[in-house]
Amino acid sequence: MKSRRTLLIRTGHGSAGAAAVPGLPELPPEPVAAEPVAPEPVAAEAMAAEAEPVRPPMPLDPPDLPPGPPGLPDLPPGPAHVRPAVPVIPPPPAEPPAVPPPSYPEPPSTTGTAPAFQPLFADAPGLNWSGPGDSWSDAWAAAQPSAAQLPVAVTSPAGAELPLTARDIELIRASLAVVEPVADRATAHFYALLFLQHPEVRSLFPAAMDVQRDRLFRALLAAARGAEDPAALRTRLSELGRGHRRYGTLTGHYAPVGECLVQALARYAGGRWDTGTELAWRRAYRLISTIMIEAAEEAARTSPPWWQGEVLRHERRTRDVAVLTVRPDQAYPFRAGQYCSLETPWWPRVWRHYSFASAPRPDGLLTFHVKAVPAGWVSNALVHRAAPGDVLRLGPAAGAMTVDHAAGTELLCLGGGTGIAPIRALVEEAAEHGGPGRSVEVFYGARRAAELYELDALRELSARLPWLTVRPALSGTGPAGGALTGELPEVVGRFGPWDGREAVLSGPPAMVRRGVGVLLRAGLPAERIRHDLVGELASR
Repeated sequence: MKSRRTLLIRTGHGSAGAAAVPGLPELPPEPVAAEPVAPEPVAAEAMAAEAEPVRPPMPLDPPDLPPGPPGLPDLPPGPAHVRPAVPVIPPPPAEPPAVPPPSYPEPPSTTGTAPAFQPLFADAPGLNWSGPGDSWSDAWAAAQPSAAQLPVAVTSPAGAELPLTARDIELIRASLAVVEPVADRATAHFYALLFLQHPEVRSLFPAAMDVQRDRLFRALLAAARGAEDPAALRTRLSELGRGHRRYGTLTGHYAPVGECLVQALARYAGGRWDTGTELAWRRAYRLISTIMIEAAEEAARTSPPWWQGEVLRHERRTRDVAVLTVRPDQAYPFRAGQYCSLETPWWPRVWRHYSFASAPRPDGLLTFHVKAVPAGWVSNALVHRAAPGDVLRLGPAAGAMTVDHAAGTELLCLGGGTGIAPIRALVEEAAEHGGPGRSVEVFYGARRAAELYELDALRELSARLPWLTVRPALSGTGPAGGALTGELPEVVGRFGPWDGREAVLSGPPAMVRRGVGVLLRAGLPAERIRHDLVGELASR
């Protein structure tokens, strides 16, 4: 639960309404010349770790200063147009930082009429609780900009969206083709501009920015490539808007992001950048941010930006795989096959996706399977450091790998490694909806027999559910122990036919891609194949 003093999506003074254009200037009636060239880019490595105190400011020549976004106050007078210098970033720490002990407020007065707010997990070690006197939330809230610091977004009629034309899409894709080979420099320059011109937003981002930089350009590419499918684009952007609430994103933050993005693209798009391209990008960003703001403000009416969950059980299944049972602080809605983002107290503002390993339960408990991967900050913390009593933060449920059990469609499920987690949840959900008249085939793959840590539990389910078949497969060397041998996609290809089935794939991205190819070649239509390729981006 978040401190009640902090508002994550705000409407009113200093913030736009749900359908507001997110702070970009009105499109000019006539073409305008591009702004002067921005300062030299900051090396990509400079954004890769936790910031130290800012160096003394350095003077810049006036012509090189890009104008700040509208709505922000002018710089105070000073010698030679001084601007803050880019922070000096040290190398990433070798070990996670120590977590301070929890901080609790003084006991509330008993004379008031309002009920006193009490922490749900008052004895959770290693992390404070979220409420009045919570030192983590207090520090986080203190770093947020006030309404006066945020640019006022330009409003537009409710529901108004400026659609992209075919020419806009062509210009955007052409400029991205030029920027893509230098994406690291372009995105590093974007973040340097953002943090230099708007240091108040730095606290919303993780200390290490390497993964964040990569995600930005992938998101741009996805939006550009999906512009011709407005329905799919809206679905994806709405999910992003809801997910950004967990970072503390305010409506007013979209304005500086848009201006700095345009400046960075203008610098690295070379000869592909002109007035028409700039206007196309401004229209695109206007559309993207409007959809995200609408989705975020709609979600804010019905759910918190995040939940807190206490670790009740921590079971090590293999050397690098753990099963965590978590109790959220309030009702957590989700469907089998979905996933959520987790944040640990040891790496603040670093979120990673993990699938639910069980269907919704009457007791409200959540189960996750986590594998520690090399250089995985969150996964290693969850496997090797988390213990009962620790408290995690959970983002809202997301993902479309759900199944309509009312249709009674027969299922084909492929689960590799910890990818068996959502498969297990789907089997449980299918059992709750009844299995007569349908069948569910589960192929469970790993390299070695010891890594099939969920096989015994699946076989117990199969013994009770006559419509469930479980087939283990091993791709490595060593005794098979009755399991099929070979890579999981190829093993599935030996069976079939799979006509009329709905396929669900979960596991390493390479396995999912190969499995999709095998099923397509076997004649299964693409619309009947479901997966969520988020592991390559987030399970670290």
